[in-house]
Amino acid sequence: MPFFKDLSLSAFTAGFVAVLVGFTSSVAIVFQAALSFGATPELISSWMWALGLGMGLASALPSLWWRKPVMIAWSTPGAAVLAVAGAGYSMGEAVGAFIVCAVLITIAGATGWFERVMNRIPMAIASALLAGVLARFGLQAFIAAQTALPLVLLMLATYLLARRFMPRYAVPLTLLVAIAFVAARGELAWGGVHFHLAMPVFTMPVFTWQAAVSLALPLFVVTMASQNLPGVAAIRAAGYDMPVSKLITISGLATLVLAPFGAFALNLSAITAAICMGREAHDDPARRYTAAVSCGAIYVVIGLFGAAVTGLLTAFPKELVAAIAGLALLGTIGGGLAAAVRDESHREAALITFLVTLSGVTLAGIGSAFWGVVAGAGALAVQQLGRKAAPGKDIAPACKIRQEAKAATGKTTP
Repeated sequence: MPFFKDLSLSAFTAGFVAVLVGFTSSVAIVFQAALSFGATPELISSWMWALGLGMGLASALPSLWWRKPVMIAWSTPGAAVLAVAGAGYSMGEAVGAFIVCAVLITIAGATGWFERVMNRIPMAIASALLAGVLARFGLQAFIAAQTALPLVLLMLATYLLARRFMPRYAVPLTLLVAIAFVAARGELAWGGVHFHLAMPVFTMPVFTWQAAVSLALPLFVVTMASQNLPGVAAIRAAGYDMPVSKLITISGLATLVLAPFGAFALNLSAITAAICMGREAHDDPARRYTAAVSCGAIYVVIGLFGAAVTGLLTAFPKELVAAIAGLALLGTIGGGLAAAVRDESHREAALITFLVTLSGVTLAGIGSAFWGVVAGAGALAVQQLGRKAAPGKDIAPACKIRQEAKAATGKTTP
């Protein structure tokens, strides 16, 4: 099978790191969202089952089919919205809202309107958006030194030495050394690990206008603006030519099927996608799909074992997770910044996009990724107002964006 020939240690490690970062950074928010609707332990386990299978299958199967790294994740800002707005709604009403949101996501993909919007965003703005989203994780890697200085210094030294002598295995070696270090110090929290299979629990949806307006619409907006927007930016910054509309449709249909079991919103990933699409996953862009398949397979295992694997992943100290995420994303952050400031005519607008996105500001319940694009597009419009566009400097269609992405990464599209 070609997959096993293409698979490498670095690709599998990238998939594992993506799961580790994605789960440990936001699983608590998902738990809070479930509890806001009065979820029992059985229902929380069902949510993990649905989300794990949804993310895993929607990532692994398209990646195998297209031989390109497709990364699907749950909507972390969506979970935060549900955790706040869920009070007073039953689980049945919540599931009804999930289904409405899934239908809206599917329509956005099937009609192609979201991809058409993305095709109007210059590569400089998209690269700055991605760099701003990921830079927060880069900062957290070094902020972690305040509470775990020996661990962070050891990981940084290991990473730099490995990048010098064995660059392909820099992230796997860093992760291995970090795990050995915290294990020797007795800092792995194994007490929360309890092995048992997760069982799906079907909840009959209840459709109300109140839940549609208060839950479904905010969930849809933040998922598209704060998750799918940077997700597309990650794909294009890595130089991949993927059918964005089909991917959005797949995420919507997967949510629709699994919503009665707790899958509230599935979407394109940005942060974990950058880990699996970067050079650290594999030197050959055509073989990085194995990292996404590995990530998807681990997600499926998480879904099947639910709380057990969640406890296993959360056993790692938070400083270890923050540091390995930041180090794994260094190359992608640097590439995004380089692409953002390369074109002088777009430089200031790209920097505004980067800084607004990096700020983490939230307005009207919508995250900084959306407002970063709005600010950057507004700045670009003011700068270019009344000017005649030079050849190749216009807000380009998809083919132009793909060409710019290739130039920015120095790679050919796989």
